[in-house]
Amino acid sequence: MAVTDINDDNFVAETNSGVTITDFWATWCGPCRMQSPVVETVSEKMDNVKFTKMDVDENPATAQEFGIMAIPTLLVKKDGEVVERLTGFTPAHQLEAILAKHLD
Repeated sequence: MAVTDINDDNFVAETNSGVTITDFWATWCGPCRMQSPVVETVSEKMDNVKFTKMDVDENPATAQEFGIMAIPTLLVKKDGEVVERLTGFTPAHQLEAILAKHLD
């Protein structure tokens, strides 16, 4: 499954059902450039998880609402509720394990 760009306007609608993960990032963030391909790779393996990403500079309201103070931050939600928050680089094997535990 591809990673979808989302924004402040559609964040809730895009992450309110099932297991979702949002990669909060910025163009100037070095670790974000390392995290992005990992998220892409994991998204290709896990069709039952919705993968999204949000540029915090262009969408500050959602980042502020969820207390995103450092990037990259990966926010995992299940049926609209935050169940995991991963700050800093997360390797693929760890990301897969975290997502798998939230699938029914």
